[in-house]
Amino acid sequence: MPPARPAADRRMADLVAAGQIRFAVFPPQYGKDAGGALTGPWVEVMQALAKHVGVPARFTELASPDRLIESLAAGLCDVGSLGFDPARAAEVGGFTPPFMQVDYTYLVAPGSAIHTIAEADQPAIRIAAVRQHASTLALERMLQHATPVHADSPEEAFELLRAGRVDAWASIRPVLSDRCQDLPGARVLAESYGANRPALVVAKGHAARLAAIGEFIAEAKASGLLCRIIERVGQPGTQPAA
Repeated sequence: MPPARPAADRRMADLVAAGQIRFAVFPPQYGKDAGGALTGPWVEVMQALAKHVGVPARFTELASPDRLIESLAAGLCDVGSLGFDPARAAEVGGFTPPFMQVDYTYLVAPGSAIHTIAEADQPAIRIAAVRQHASTLALERMLQHATPVHADSPEEAFELLRAGRVDAWASIRPVLSDRCQDLPGARVLAESYGANRPALVVAKGHAARLAAIGEFIAEAKASGLLCRIIERVGQPGTQPAA
């Protein structure tokens, strides 16, 4: 476990004075246990940061990456997480080093003849993808022939696949592996088309806070904390970032 940060660290003093860190998350960054508590590696990394600072973590559930960016800008949350993407670089106050890597791949419909990423990139193929998710930004840069079909949430993307309105759904492997169980005959491809490398982000104007959080991420990597979190959660296609 990284050593506790001294309260005298001025970079985090406003959060210590507030008595909490307000985190914001959006699907699929979290799950919920039987009692309704948030779960998953994103949540555990954020909880570890709050413990490191010495204050409680407070979570707000948002609908999308866009809502997270808006929440940061409005001062409604202190820290969130986004996969680094050049399209977002100017929208937040910066990114810490990535803390894990999660495969992007496809869930294909029952009976599909698609077995590789290349086979999915054909003119007649329609691929569900959630608006503004990092997996979607990467998908849109990659596709040459297939058509992305945008959804507003992972649940809506899954329903497009279930209803036969698309041939595949593009997202991170843990989400697709989980939802595959709800559609008999559907398959998650073994191949990937890239990876999400999520980082913690802050609003513009908080460079010192970002630097302090970045140091925590580096310490969490070096201490093995990130490895322990990812091993404990056990999500497929997920590993600590290098």
